[in-house]
Amino acid sequence: MSLGGDTLYSIGIDSGSVATKGIVFDGQIIEHIIIPTGWSPKNACEEVLLTLLDKTGIKKEHAFIVATGYGRVSIDFADKTLTEITCHAKGAHFLNNDVRTILDIGGQDSKVIKLDNNGNVVDFLMNDKCAAGTGRFLQVMINLLGSDIKDIDNLTKGAVPESINSMCTVFAESEVISMLANGSSKESVASGILHSIANRIVTLASKVGIEEDIMFTGGLAQSNELTNIISNKLKKKVYTSPLSQLNGAIGAAVIGLNKYKRLKSRM
Repeated sequence: MSLGGDTLYSIGIDSGSVATKGIVFDGQIIEHIIIPTGWSPKNACEEVLLTLLDKTGIKKEHAFIVATGYGRVSIDFADKTLTEITCHAKGAHFLNNDVRTILDIGGQDSKVIKLDNNGNVVDFLMNDKCAAGTGRFLQVMINLLGSDIKDIDNLTKGAVPESINSMCTVFAESEVISMLANGSSKESVASGILHSIANRIVTLASKVGIEEDIMFTGGLAQSNELTNIISNKLKKKVYTSPLSQLNGAIGAAVIGLNKYKRLKSRM
């Protein structure tokens, strides 16, 4: 990183278990990218950085790079690394500064974060001990149904959900197989899976406490059906954003720009 020049750029990279996300930011989002993480978080992060630099024409030395996510320790080119809790808070605050509670469902974990008026973390709770209720859980279950996760809303819309009781992915898989063998429809089982995921994040939220406004983030926030199910269970409005999957990277970039400006002001 170089502090020369007048233009300030910040790059936020969120290294997730399923997807790696990147943002170029100068007070507004200039460019973004999402790619599969694959077997090497480091390689995925390098690809994200090179793609963003190529698309924008920005030189690496003219940007402040902040890394977050579970693979952040492998990003040796970052100027700063931060926990995803901090970055998700700042990202949600940037997308909607009225947000006070974040419900985030990632590939391998789920978390509930409470914010103050400035987007700082007040309290949080994370479930990273079990894959049930995460994006990985949904992917496994949808594969069992012979469907694609992209079709989840069409598959479940209007379906009466089956009740899935198992709290473990392995046992839930056996439960789904038994349901299908006993004649349950693919649609009702898929709806039951979404309700199971919603129950887990709502239970987690109840332990932290909910304050409005509420934002649902992560890849699964792209599902209108899941968003509506969570909203109905909470009996509260739940907001999402088209950029919800990028939330951690956005927060990293916002923090990076603020840090970059502070460094420049000392020169």
